[in-house]
Amino acid sequence: MALQFPQIDPVIFSIGPLSVRWYGVMYLIGFLFAMWMANRQAEKPNSDWTKEQVSDLLFYSMLGVILGGRIGYVLFYQFSYFVENPMYLFRIDQGGMSFHGGALGVVTAIVVFALRSKKSIVSVGDFVVPLVPVGLMAGRIGNFINGELWGRTTDVPWAFVFPTGGPLPRHPSQLYEAFFEGLVLFVMLVLFTKKPRPAGSVAGLFLLGYGVFRFSIEYFREPDAHIGLYGGVISQGQILSLPMVIAGVALMVWAYKTQPVSEQIKSK
Repeated sequence: MALQFPQIDPVIFSIGPLSVRWYGVMYLIGFLFAMWMANRQAEKPNSDWTKEQVSDLLFYSMLGVILGGRIGYVLFYQFSYFVENPMYLFRIDQGGMSFHGGALGVVTAIVVFALRSKKSIVSVGDFVVPLVPVGLMAGRIGNFINGELWGRTTDVPWAFVFPTGGPLPRHPSQLYEAFFEGLVLFVMLVLFTKKPRPAGSVAGLFLLGYGVFRFSIEYFREPDAHIGLYGGVISQGQILSLPMVIAGVALMVWAYKTQPVSEQIKSK
């Protein structure tokens, strides 16, 4: 009685050798939303942001997502293969992006931008993180359309039989992630920033929220076949998410204990 995965061509259309894929379009949607939201925030009175600064920050962040995501995937999930085939790092045509690697790339971009623009690193982080969840949601929907990164076998009524996942029904874990790491986390951040908050607390909430959601959903997601579960209990994704939870809690505690009222962010 499981649902059959819809036959969706991952390629929307092709013109000669150029193919436009749903996954790439989802990345574009996430970037366009981030650009729109960032400019909207910058236009608010006393925002302390210019459109030029927003443009630079988004450029640095996109580089961080792409480079960090690819490098992170290779090092976190395909390290042994990379050691044998170093050029695999550049084979982006074979796919493979890691959120945790992309997150480290964005953190690097935030630090570089903050130092160059003489802004507080934590305030830049607070500005960036609300832009992220919609992109995460779009990316996970792209994973679902591609029929990849499916979940573990199950008998729940909404299970899908994925073409590449064998004959057994599986959790649509991509949609779980799209909902919690994308929509729910976005709503949490928007509601949290309705009132003045200490600088660093918004970024802390993002790290905590994503880490908890990702760690929990990993119980429904099929572990990577070549990695499996460490000790038969914990996945690579959960191991990478734990530091985010710890960092998020630490950052929020630090923000509320040390940041003066004059450095609070104000979003309406």
